[in-house]
Amino acid sequence: MLNDLFWIVPVGAIIALLFARIFFKGMMKESEGTDTMKRIAGHVRKGAMAYLRQQYRVVALVFLVLCVLFAWMAYGPGLQNPWVWFAFLTGGFFSGLAGYIGMKTATYASARTANAARRSLNDGLKVAFRSGAVMGLVVVGLALLDISLWWLLLNYFVEEATETEKAIVITTTMLTFGMGASTQALFARVGGGIFTKAADVGADLVGKVEAGIPEDDPRNPATIADNVGDNVGDVAGMGADLYESYCGSILATAALGAAAFRAEPDAQFNAILAPMLIAAFGVILSLLGIFLVKTKEGASQQQLLRALDRGINVSSLLIVGAS
Repeated sequence: MLNDLFWIVPVGAIIALLFARIFFKGMMKESEGTDTMKRIAGHVRKGAMAYLRQQYRVVALVFLVLCVLFAWMAYGPGLQNPWVWFAFLTGGFFSGLAGYIGMKTATYASARTANAARRSLNDGLKVAFRSGAVMGLVVVGLALLDISLWWLLLNYFVEEATETEKAIVITTTMLTFGMGASTQALFARVGGGIFTKAADVGADLVGKVEAGIPEDDPRNPATIADNVGDNVGDVAGMGADLYESYCGSILATAALGAAAFRAEPDAQFNAILAPMLIAAFGVILSLLGIFLVKTKEGASQQQLLRALDRGINVSSLLIVGAS
C-alpha cells in the first residue's frame, strides 16, 4: 500500500519544518530594539511560558487517564484497536508542540517586528509575516509528518484478509490521533481564551475605568497580563486548534475514501492518498506565496493588505492547478 507518490507527503513535511526553522533563525537575528523594548518583551515571554507550563501539566494528567482507559479497552475486553491509545497520545503531543513553538516564536518576534518597523515598513512586514509563517509551517509540517509516520507504521504492522480491509482499519485508527489533537486543542483554546478575556477585561477595568488612562498604556501593569493572554490564547491555543482542524480534514477525507472504494483497491488507495498529496503540494506552493509578501516604504494600509492578498491569491491559484 505504498507507491512513489506517497513519499511526496513526508518530503513536504520536512520542507515545511526546514523553512520554519530558517524563518525562526532569521527572526532571531533581528534586534529587539531598546532596553525598554527588551524588558517589556521579556516580561510577556516569561508570563506566557509560565502559563503554558502550568496548563500542559494539567493536560498531561488528563491524557494519562484517557490513555490508560483506551489501553484497558484494547487489551482487556478488546473494544479498541491496540494502537488507539498510542495514536491518541501522539496526536495530543504534536498539537501541543505546534502551539508551543508558535507561541515561543510570537513572544520573540513582537519586539523585533516593532524595531524593524522603526527602520523600514517593508522590514517590519517581512519580520512579522515570516514569524507568523513559522507557526503555520510547523502546524502543517508536524501534521504531515505525523500522518506519514502513522501510515508507514500501521501499513507494516496491521494484518487483514484483504488490502481494502487493511486500508479501512488503518484510516480509522489514524482518526484517533486526530481525536487526541482535538482534546489538546480544547484545553489550549478554551483555557487560553478564558485567560485572555479575563486579562483583557481586568486591564481595561483598572486602566480605562478606574485610572482613566488609554488602553494598552505602558503605565498600566495589567497590560503585560493582557499581552500574555493574547499569546497563550490567540497563538498557542490557535496553533493547537489549527493542527487539529488540519489533521482532521485530511484524515476524515482519507477514511471516507477508504470506505467509498472498498471494492476497488487501486481507486481506494488513490482516494486515501489524494488529500495528503494536496496538502504536501500546498506546503511547497504556500512557500512561494510567503516570499511574494513585500511592500515599498511608505505604503498605505490598502497597499499592505494588497501585499498579503498577492501572496495568498498566487499560492491559492497554484494549489488549485496542482490539485
